[in-house]
Amino acid sequence: MPRYGAPGVEFTGLHKDTATVTQIHFLQGQGWMVSLLDDNTMHLWETGQKERCSDLREVRSFSLPGRSGIESTSVTRVTVLLVKSSSDLLTLGTEGGGVHFLELPSLRLVDKSLFHDEIMQSVPEDYRCGKSLGPVEALQEHPLHAHKILIGYSRGLVVLWDFKSRHVDNLFLGKQQLESLVWVRSGSSFVSSHSDGGYMVWSVSSSTPCIQEPVTSTIPYGPFPCKAVTKILWRTTQSGAALVLFSGGMPRASYGDRHCLTILQDSVHVTLDFTSRVIDFFTVHHVDRDHELDDPSALVVLLEEELVVIDLQAAGWPTIPAPYLAPLHSSAITCSYHISNVPTRLWERVVSAGLQQCSAQTCTNWPICGGKNLAPAVKQRELLLTGHEDGTVRFWDASGVALQPLYKMSTASIFQIDCEHNDSLTQAAEEEWPPFRKVGCFDPYSDDPRLGVQKICLCKYSGKLVVAGTAGQVILMYLSDEKSDHMIDLATVDLLQDREGFTWKGHDRLPPKSGSVLFAPGFQPVVLVQCMPPAAVTSVTLHAEWNLVAFGTSHGFGLFDYHRRSPVLARCTLHPNDSLAMEGPLSRVKSLKKSLRQSFRRIRKSRVSGKKRGVVSSPSSKVQEANAQLAEQDSEVTPVQRRIEPRSADDSLSGVVRCLCFADTFLRDGTHHGPTMWAGTNSGCVYAYALDVPLQEKFSEQSVEALLGKEIQLMHRAPVVSIAVLDGRGNPLPEPYEVSRDLAKAPDMQSSHSVLIASEEQFKVFMLPKVSAKTKFKLTAHEGCRVRKVALVSFSSVASEDYSENGLVCLTNLGDIHVFSVPALRPQVRYDCIRKEDISGIASCVFTKTGQGFYLISPSEFERFSLSARVITEPQCQVYVERPYESSEVSSCTSVSPQANGTHKSQSPGQSRSAGDAEAVIDELQSALSSPCLDSPNSSADITLDTTGELTVEDVKDFL
Repeated sequence: MPRYGAPGVEFTGLHKDTATVTQIHFLQGQGWMVSLLDDNTMHLWETGQKERCSDLREVRSFSLPGRSGIESTSVTRVTVLLVKSSSDLLTLGTEGGGVHFLELPSLRLVDKSLFHDEIMQSVPEDYRCGKSLGPVEALQEHPLHAHKILIGYSRGLVVLWDFKSRHVDNLFLGKQQLESLVWVRSGSSFVSSHSDGGYMVWSVSSSTPCIQEPVTSTIPYGPFPCKAVTKILWRTTQSGAALVLFSGGMPRASYGDRHCLTILQDSVHVTLDFTSRVIDFFTVHHVDRDHELDDPSALVVLLEEELVVIDLQAAGWPTIPAPYLAPLHSSAITCSYHISNVPTRLWERVVSAGLQQCSAQTCTNWPICGGKNLAPAVKQRELLLTGHEDGTVRFWDASGVALQPLYKMSTASIFQIDCEHNDSLTQAAEEEWPPFRKVGCFDPYSDDPRLGVQKICLCKYSGKLVVAGTAGQVILMYLSDEKSDHMIDLATVDLLQDREGFTWKGHDRLPPKSGSVLFAPGFQPVVLVQCMPPAAVTSVTLHAEWNLVAFGTSHGFGLFDYHRRSPVLARCTLHPNDSLAMEGPLSRVKSLKKSLRQSFRRIRKSRVSGKKRGVVSSPSSKVQEANAQLAEQDSEVTPVQRRIEPRSADDSLSGVVRCLCFADTFLRDGTHHGPTMWAGTNSGCVYAYALDVPLQEKFSEQSVEALLGKEIQLMHRAPVVSIAVLDGRGNPLPEPYEVSRDLAKAPDMQSSHSVLIASEEQFKVFMLPKVSAKTKFKLTAHEGCRVRKVALVSFSSVASEDYSENGLVCLTNLGDIHVFSVPALRPQVRYDCIRKEDISGIASCVFTKTGQGFYLISPSEFERFSLSARVITEPQCQVYVERPYESSEVSSCTSVSPQANGTHKSQSPGQSRSAGDAEAVIDELQSALSSPCLDSPNSSADITLDTTGELTVEDVKDFL
């Protein structure tokens, strides 16, 4: 249950039971909060102090007991909560029509409950008709008289109840099913919304205790049947015209499936059209009694999939960009990519491009400004790139605790698809009634599933971006500060190399647009490389200094020189029996049948072979028994080793290219190093190519050439997850441009290099150029798990910024994380991170180069974790509160002192004051100790005076 304030102010509390939170209410200005769960329990939370920062903790809980003589639990199910403005009382409305009262913050039930039979005594006879009033739907405190409460029942009856005298002041005999209530600020009238899509204004008069008709009744989208107006707000403004806001009320037949919120003011009528359900909304306005008007400044709308804030002071009511809770899943996330230590130039250009996309947003400050952010200024900028199902790539600021959207780039504009219909629909809707306005950025619908982004690679020094998709498209983009209208160069790479006997049965390629295309400032496509067959791209890497991009699919891998716009290499990795590669990612029915068929065959084969071994008695069987006994003896000696069965060479999708990398290393011999490219496949095969890259000034004259240098086949044919080349000191090679621009130390080229190959079962280091095994660690044999994600991470020392160590970080299929030393591969530490049942979370995990990681805990939420003791991103914030009420565990007179305004200030158990404040609180404690209530036998004072009767600083420090 997160709680947010100003940017950077964030608290999270977790209920003990896994029940749904249905309502949350604040105790104004005190740091207390009440939550209602769907199991009918209420929980009190407080903002306490922990190591100079505030945190959210649960204090106590309460469950409403059943009424004597009534067995049904639904009668006492809480439907609505109301916290009194004095914050000393919590009012509960129930499904059975009862109203109960709890003391705050003790959550003790007050013996002043109000039941519907008591109300029915005041209702006229002709209105009763033998019908029940129904559940309590709304509770509203009178804006001028705090002891009066407006109670609304589902049937339509509204009662103004005087809590102090337990008397019905007014009855409002509504005839439509009630949905919500709201007071007009003056207290002379209130507004009710109803299930027929209308709302009514009722006048409150002491001279007329029973009112049968409202002052006005309006159905904004009538006369045809409309959906219910689930909530309504009425705010007074300086212009004199009230601002009316309500959710729902749409014509049932025409727009019953729309999720709308309507804003009315005088002749202005706007219908905000959202793409997900409206959960709740409120306005930011003046709440103190000194102001005569509400004068709202912002509208905050909580939707099922996002949070939207509208600026009510600016013309046209534009949206305010949110510093947190941005919808990561505007379209479903398909991949992610993290960049650490982003250069300032790249950061500024990305931010500038993003600002030009937000012309419909206002620059107004974020209206929710509670709390104080104590986090230090960010030293390094971080970017998180997410690829989406609709072909977009979104750039997020991952430097702080919240992901903030910076820029969005779409690849759909370069293809001929039916994605322009949305604009025509929007234009047509503006001319019709209701006056819809599309608001929010959540859009789960994709025009074509082939647009889905599968892989992303960005060079942070050159501003070049590679985006690869589901239909085999590989798009190279340049970052530009100006808009451009240009044609895109097209190239096709046949990965099958005219292989016979293969027929592609999957989806077609995306047809590119012909002619020039207009692009806004930002990342602009320059080259489109189409892999054939058009299968999903499974791996991609970029070397901007060599002008090369490598890509792989389930059929093979290719190398492309984007400077000369020409392919360099295409290699087919298919096995002759790999029929699944013909079908593509959008057709998996046959693969499931084949997998089940193969599984049953293996079981049947093992049973038959087992029976044969038991019946036949021959010399060979005796040899097998002897070998089995020896194997049992060996297993007793080394029980940590598990037997790993080799995989079949003709397993489905054995040709999938899992990883690619470039490296300047020794491949041909031990004296000459040069550019190389490495590729790893699903069948445990590693290909290493020596590249002949011309000098930078001869790029246009000479072409890049590739020659196969090494081919490694792992023993058990386990899929290769990652490949990394280490220099003579065992350190990873620097990124392109880092050495040439003096941004990193040059790698050690004097000693022998090595290559670290990580498969799903083990890690292995080979010496180069002979490719001789140096060391290995069998993860599956030792731990019984398989590798899912691997990364080389630099762990910085807490004591010294100049010292760091490299480590190999591995996420397994069981959700745990292992850290190994490099290049010795010694296990260092193991952590439980992700639930093993969370397959999508494990698949979505991405590591940073500084020891952190991200993974999806839901389709809309990233969880961030840190393996480094130095690099930790967590909320550091504080909320200052002064509570007039204290927890029940504390005596009512040991820590209370009278204030000048007659109120009392108390110290809650969750708060603490430092010993440095001892002198400042001596007077307060002396006053408490001299209070007459300390003479009571029930007093719980923990401070005693010394022999002189004086309270010393040391006494206060000990007490604090």
